[in-house]
Amino acid sequence: MVANRATAGTLCDVTPPTPFAAPQAPPTTTPAATPIAFVRAIVLAYTQRGLSPAHALAQAQIAPPLLHDDHARITAWQMEQISDAAMQELDDEALGWFSRRLPWGSYGMLARASISSPTLQVALARWCRHHGLLVDDIALRLSTQGDTATLAITEARDLGALREFCLVSVLRNAHGLACWLVDSRIPLIAAEFAFAAPPHADAYAVLFRSPTTFSAPRTALHFDARYLPLPLRRDEPALRQMLQHALPLTVLHYRRDRLLVQRVRQLLAAPLVKPSGQPAHALPQHSAESLAALLHVSPRTLHRQLKEEGATLQGLKDEVRRARAIDLLHRTQRPIKQVAEAAGFLNEKSFIRAFRGWTGQSPAEFRRMERA
Repeated sequence: MVANRATAGTLCDVTPPTPFAAPQAPPTTTPAATPIAFVRAIVLAYTQRGLSPAHALAQAQIAPPLLHDDHARITAWQMEQISDAAMQELDDEALGWFSRRLPWGSYGMLARASISSPTLQVALARWCRHHGLLVDDIALRLSTQGDTATLAITEARDLGALREFCLVSVLRNAHGLACWLVDSRIPLIAAEFAFAAPPHADAYAVLFRSPTTFSAPRTALHFDARYLPLPLRRDEPALRQMLQHALPLTVLHYRRDRLLVQRVRQLLAAPLVKPSGQPAHALPQHSAESLAALLHVSPRTLHRQLKEEGATLQGLKDEVRRARAIDLLHRTQRPIKQVAEAAGFLNEKSFIRAFRGWTGQSPAEFRRMERA
């Protein structure tokens, strides 16, 4: 995957990890942000099987006393290491979540079943359906309502002490795989969980990078439905290569967003909302900083990604303002000053200058020509 590693650790592999190997030296620059609660969940899975987690803890360089510190955090590298060891020793890619084990290769099989899909929507639907063939403890469902797609989990039984770890992991895995399949970052609109906020709730801002709601009616991720029709950009050879390095999938975030231009254009064209809650008529005066905050990226990243897509922020602003101005000049009798304000300009003079640069005419001349 193309991107920087996020600060949260891998929660579960989407495919079989590689065989045991001597642990590499941990990265020295990776911050510790993954809650120790997830390590405790893995240790509990060992306990339920009557096995010792000592080897896995040692491979991940996690000191056993750390398990008793509620505020402790581990790095992404450490979470990858302990997940890798646990999946092999337990022969369970679900790490004890379900009433039956998911033997080696289970999630790889799900990935292979989805790789031939024509679009992301079909791939995710297959993932949900086939996941239900492996386990019946939970059910995954993909749905759309308007412009929002939702990937939701229904619990068929009490998941016990592993509930949080299971639900978080399943959603993170599906989201990570979806990004990989279409070779694009898929930003989340929101995440919601049907359990109370845990003591480490602050970690969810890193895990999902979206507004998060606890004690919700259901557990689900929400994202822009326009990603669903995207064609898959992976094939069988790419899948085989991915299977060799699958553990980091859910902690690697793509720099590239294949819908970024459309999303920026949509934000620029969205009408302002008055304090009364009623929509205003003027386009918002978005800066790079305000747009970047809405898109959960840095201003520098926003400009870079737009450049990669062959666009600029100023160019998109001009495109949206021009379309708004032309529409109002064509179908209304509003004074030029009001058209300028509605198109997001601070004054009539700057609007006239910009409009002449776009069309070679003043707004008044354009209106006369359109109605001649």
